[in-house]
Amino acid sequence: MPEDRPVLDQVNLVVRDMETTVAFYRRLGVEIPDTAPQWAPHHRSAARDDGIDFDIDSSEFAAKWDEGWPAGATGAVIGFRVDARETVDAIYADLTGAGAVGQQPPYDAFWGARYAVVTDPDGNAVGIMSAIDAERRTPGPHAD
Repeated sequence: MPEDRPVLDQVNLVVRDMETTVAFYRRLGVEIPDTAPQWAPHHRSAARDDGIDFDIDSSEFAAKWDEGWPAGATGAVIGFRVDARETVDAIYADLTGAGAVGQQPPYDAFWGARYAVVTDPDGNAVGIMSAIDAERRTPGPHAD
């Protein structure tokens, strides 16, 4: 296993009804700022000072960044961060080589990171993401 060890970094909820979900978490006390109108139905990020990122995505949008996400499914993706892009590929190869199911092979994601998803033994999605390189960002896909 590489020296670039994964660090728990993100929880991403995939939901059917963005507005109802955002209202619930705001009522709970989570600060979720408004976003650009084109993103509002499909992606929201909680404001935070430090710690773990908390993002909410529509099930339609999740299928854009994770080709193995089942249509219309909801759930969570537990995200782990690594520093190097090549570490994403090495971890994915190691886990799938040991029998884990690959849900999204490593690729250069539009937000500038190298990204992959595997499932743990109980079928939970586990994302592995490199540090974001702003020079590798591209226009994001349309969720619709």
